[in-house]
Amino acid sequence: MALMPVDDALRQLLTGVAPLGLENVPLARANGRILAADLAATRTQPPFPASSMDGYALRATDCAAAGAVLTVIGEAPAGHAFSGKVGAGEAVRIFTGAPVPDGADAILIQENATREGDRLTALEPVRPGQFVRPAGLDFAQGDVLLKAGLKLDYRSLALAAAMNHAALPVWRQPKVAIIATGDELVLPGGTPGPDQIIASNHCGIAALVEDCGGIPLDLGLASDDPADIAARVREGLAAEADILVTLGGASVGDHDLVQAVLGGEGMKLDFWRIAMRPGKPLMAGNLGRTKVLGLPGNPVSSLVCALLFLRPLMAVMTGTSLEAAMTGKRTTATLTGPVPANDQRQDYLRASLTTHPDGTRSVTPFTRQDSSMLSLLAASGALILRPPHAPALDAGAEVDVLVV
Repeated sequence: MALMPVDDALRQLLTGVAPLGLENVPLARANGRILAADLAATRTQPPFPASSMDGYALRATDCAAAGAVLTVIGEAPAGHAFSGKVGAGEAVRIFTGAPVPDGADAILIQENATREGDRLTALEPVRPGQFVRPAGLDFAQGDVLLKAGLKLDYRSLALAAAMNHAALPVWRQPKVAIIATGDELVLPGGTPGPDQIIASNHCGIAALVEDCGGIPLDLGLASDDPADIAARVREGLAAEADILVTLGGASVGDHDLVQAVLGGEGMKLDFWRIAMRPGKPLMAGNLGRTKVLGLPGNPVSSLVCALLFLRPLMAVMTGTSLEAAMTGKRTTATLTGPVPANDQRQDYLRASLTTHPDGTRSVTPFTRQDSSMLSLLAASGALILRPPHAPALDAGAEVDVLVV
């Protein structure tokens, strides 16, 4: 079977995938969620001209020069407007955030004034509008300030609250069941036997799922036993996982059991074996409504494949268009050193990425690219994309990179 090009495989995986549906969640539970609809302000902010400083609200014409004397006729704390009107030669003690009284058009800050009883003396002149925030300075009712597709964070949630939204429409979070397979694996903190290693890629995949706005369901380590693997697959389906991710065992060796087990459970295989490095033995299919991704057991290959396939799949499930998901976090950067010619597989070189003050980026591939080296992936800021049969490049050449 010929190896499938990466872009063809990704497009096939994403075609027909729809967002999972929206739900309304309270602000307190919306952090990290993906906004499912444009959000408009339900009020104007500020809703009235407001003082931006503690001081005195007055008419600028009455305080055009230092030494002006005015009479204080009342007070306006935040949340309590002065009900009267400021006339000629009058001032109102005001505090930050309070509505500017009718008749007043400027604020004399308290540092620039002296006061004895109701007698106020200005030490500095003021100009019209000084220290007054006009109504609607931040936004007006009906302004669309947050767009669908935004990943909500502390800034956008504060804005949504100011827009007077107590709950937000967000895309449902994909549930991603994760099954790591192999007799050679031992959980972190365990004591491996002489022929065993510590399982690591399930931890990275679960974290990536959370970073992408999903809910990871860790189904543990399955032994090289078809019955054990099948039981965990059924557990993922019973949990109504939207995506089932298997780690390892997807190739065709004597101990690679995952594809056969999934087939026995009714999986429809879409494709497997991709023309890429690292990560050739990648498998994709469907078990009913559940998408299946069989990732390589090699930790680096597994995580690179997750960046290339799982991340965009989750993006489409949470409202990103197919084309935008295909592009993902791809950008361009300038090589700081040479790279060799490539063979027939699309290569993803681990590299450090530097963003310069002028906004340009440079990228430095690591000298060693062994796909067993998690330390290199952990130090990487990007993967340099080298198309099949790409020629050798010198320092200064522009290359496509995937930000990790």
